[in-house]
Amino acid sequence: MNKVIVITGPTAVGKTKLSVELAKKLNGEVINADSMQIYKDLDIGTAKILESEKEGIVHHLFDIKNVDEEYSIYNYQIDAREIIEDIIKRGKTPIMVGGTGLYIKACLYDYKLSENKSRSDFEDMTNEEIYNYLCSKLDNIEIDKNNRRRLVSALNYYEETGKAINENKTDKLLYDAIFIGLTCDRDILYDRINKRVDVMINNGLLDEVKYFYDKNIRTKPLLSGIGYQEIYKYLDGVYDLKTAIEEIKKNSRHYAKRQYTFFNHQLNVKWFSVNFEDFNITINEVLNFIRNNDN
Repeated sequence: MNKVIVITGPTAVGKTKLSVELAKKLNGEVINADSMQIYKDLDIGTAKILESEKEGIVHHLFDIKNVDEEYSIYNYQIDAREIIEDIIKRGKTPIMVGGTGLYIKACLYDYKLSENKSRSDFEDMTNEEIYNYLCSKLDNIEIDKNNRRRLVSALNYYEETGKAINENKTDKLLYDAIFIGLTCDRDILYDRINKRVDVMINNGLLDEVKYFYDKNIRTKPLLSGIGYQEIYKYLDGVYDLKTAIEEIKKNSRHYAKRQYTFFNHQLNVKWFSVNFEDFNITINEVLNFIRNNDN
């Protein structure tokens, strides 16, 4: 099979388990498409696959950077494409798994990205000032003026290229790919998310975060990653522990909603409703779909 298999969907829906099962059946190797699982020692809060769960399957782009090292979508695009081409050359099946939609699109589609090591945060400008500046320079800018991260990216992109960031769009796939999405009833998903957070706390998330906090490491993955930013606020005295845990659950649920929105608008996903009572049913449904579309 020369196709790239992509397994995506919201958090806590079974992507990791499916990726391993498909890799076993399709002579595959797994490529991480989760922006937080790139980093070493961010294990519990990212629900990173355990060594015992890999079942001998080769996994790529997990634990490749320290939390104080830079790693951008540009870097991911280069690394993931190299790995995909190597896997295919060896006659095996690349299986991308993760919920970071921008990583998936940057890798598989003909996006023109460039390395910019001196990107600014524009801390001296408000959201409104950035938005108004972009509007004064570009007639065709389309952007949410309340989305700080997107505004900063748009201004950096403008300064780098002289163009609107929404022009950097493409529907041209560079690889023959099958996009598999796992989903379930919203109430079930939210319950699974809430329970997963409780398990993370019981498994030592506080200690995992405190290790970095005590070293005074305050890098982007720790201050913006769900599960880490909330515990930092607890350790800073902004939240009590109960509030921090509830914030992790709330932010995880909101993230799942954003993931659905992205996948439905940006990727040609075939959705499968997960059978949590008998996951083998879901595995076989996905496998049959892949084999029927392998042409």
